[in-house]
Amino acid sequence: MKDAATTAIPAALASPEAYADAVATAVRAAAAYYSDGSTALGDDEYDALVRAVEAYEREHPDQVLPESPTGKVAGGAAVGDVPHSTPMLSLDNVFSAEELESWAAGLERRLGRPVAAWCVEPKLDGLAVAAHYREGRLYQVLTRGDGLAGEDITHAADAVLGLPARLAEPLDVELRGEVLLTHEQFEQANAVRTAHGATPFAHPRSGAAGTLRAKDRPYRIELTFFGYDAHGLPGLGHVELLTRLAELGANTAASTHAAPLRCATLAEAEQRIEEIAALRAALPFGIDGVVVKADAVADQEAAGSGSRAPRWAVARKLQAQHKVTRLLGVEWNVGRTGIIAPRAVLDPVVIDGVTVTYATLHNPADIERRGLMIGDQVFVYRAGDVIPRVEAPLVDERTGAEQPIAFPEVCPRCGDAIDRAEQRWRCVRGRGCQAVASVIYAAGRDQLDIEGLGGTRAVQLVESGLVADLADLFTLTKEQLLTLERMGDTSADKLLAAIETARTRPLNRVFCALGIRGTGRTMSRRIAAHFGSMAAIRAADAVALAGVDGIGVEKAAVIVAELAAVAELLDRLVEQGVGTQVSRPVSAAPAADVAAAVTGTAVIGEGVTGEGIADEGATAGGAAAGPLAGKSVVVTGSMTGALAALSRNEMNELIERAGGKASSSVSKRTSLLVAGEKAGSKRAKAEELGVPISSPEEFAVLVADFLG
Repeated sequence: MKDAATTAIPAALASPEAYADAVATAVRAAAAYYSDGSTALGDDEYDALVRAVEAYEREHPDQVLPESPTGKVAGGAAVGDVPHSTPMLSLDNVFSAEELESWAAGLERRLGRPVAAWCVEPKLDGLAVAAHYREGRLYQVLTRGDGLAGEDITHAADAVLGLPARLAEPLDVELRGEVLLTHEQFEQANAVRTAHGATPFAHPRSGAAGTLRAKDRPYRIELTFFGYDAHGLPGLGHVELLTRLAELGANTAASTHAAPLRCATLAEAEQRIEEIAALRAALPFGIDGVVVKADAVADQEAAGSGSRAPRWAVARKLQAQHKVTRLLGVEWNVGRTGIIAPRAVLDPVVIDGVTVTYATLHNPADIERRGLMIGDQVFVYRAGDVIPRVEAPLVDERTGAEQPIAFPEVCPRCGDAIDRAEQRWRCVRGRGCQAVASVIYAAGRDQLDIEGLGGTRAVQLVESGLVADLADLFTLTKEQLLTLERMGDTSADKLLAAIETARTRPLNRVFCALGIRGTGRTMSRRIAAHFGSMAAIRAADAVALAGVDGIGVEKAAVIVAELAAVAELLDRLVEQGVGTQVSRPVSAAPAADVAAAVTGTAVIGEGVTGEGIADEGATAGGAAAGPLAGKSVVVTGSMTGALAALSRNEMNELIERAGGKASSSVSKRTSLLVAGEKAGSKRAKAEELGVPISSPEEFAVLVADFLG
């Protein structure tokens, strides 16, 4: 097969020879895709190739080759030996809103009336299966195959979550749906495979295909089933049918944020398509499109089906998130905490509308686990705004010219030794290796917010020897600053004033400024509220830290180790009066020093007495008196009015000062959505779930006592 880097997808086929070559390429790609998902031709390229074949065949109907993939289920590539009860068809595709409108108009012309209602649901990126039940017990599972007959994969059924061995009722019924690996299952599957000496799966679909067909493996890989149809439950509209499947115990997409939705008009259906597309990055599984169906049984029966696909349903394809490109090299970058991170250099490829040149490789162990080599054809994955990552090489595409990836022997930045004790390698100098990056991060708006301390000034301070770490900022004098190039009296005074203001920042911002691995803005707020003081945080062991919402045992151990590594820095910050604020902790069993502070006695090592306890801090811990007590609040869109100047992090801090919990996604547990301008899909999701929605102005009135 031609690889993705060299296969040119023609816009039009100009000769019989070009047509025959395109057919052969499409057949090979379909055979690989529907057997184990290993094709090096991406979804977009395959779709474009088939469309070019179809266009040529319309112009030259006398030249259509019998092996052409057009008009065939699974491109004519898949086979099976167990007949289906009724044909198990594919879906036709459309690639734009205009094509969807044209398809819908054609359906309504066929019906001679408007479609009663539409159902819109995610098109899951897995393998279609048919599960047969007799008196409520599962007895056979088949792949789709060529649509008329499939392959028996009943042996794999016990590893498929969401496909019950026994239904809630003793029915004779056939469930149809998609089996896939969620993102989490995919990672677990590759960890298990590499532990047993097997090569990692290239991407989730190939993993699902290989797992369903595999027998006698010495390990078990879990998959997930999502039901989307059934035979033996007549008379139900599509949305009603999915509800019935859930009642019987089968998993459906209704359990996800991209739940199927009945839409009265095509305009509503198009809006729902946009919403699902916007949710794509946050979904725990892959989708490659959105399915639009006539919901009513009467419309489905009147429209009927062709030999390949039903006429009452179509897939609105989305841009592919998996692509194949070549790994050109690996760069080794040093982060602000001294972590040495490998980055893949790629032959540029467009994924989900974005040109991708670099992708994450996580750590050296990840490279070895995936078996990567320079020159490999690799699958690259990108979900929304998530940093692209390399999944795995296409081993079968290797030419012999590939080269091993060279790992660094010393720190790529400073040349010092490398600490290889953990999977993520680190310069032995830690933060000292990237002092400039650490200072810039600490001075950022959502941390200490030191105005005037940008990249150029941070470089000057570090290279002049005036600043080696965060604590040194608070010892700077005007005389020292005036030694810097282009630093006058006014600039020096402004910077010193900003640093003095930073000295009083709340505990959560100071903690965030430390850049502790495993924490960020949200986690820093939770940790600060949970413990109430820096002394209590430092005194906490892994068990105590694991009690903070969102911190598990593994992350807690990392945070404990990080705090120990910056102990000297923390001591010096205390000497400068930075991070010494104390508030009433929300933890059930606060450390003794915080308990003492709350009752009015001194906090050892902090230099603060009970008089230093901030009332505001008590509210930040989630005081019951706050107007948002016990509420989960999501903010979306651009804020206006009194909230216009607040960053998203400052909005989250405001929510927590008012007793609430800031969240990033809308769900049934959301208490309130604050929707500003261009709120988008989160507002639509809130409206769908009946979550109360507030404008920025209304919210500002609600939390007025906590502003400023």
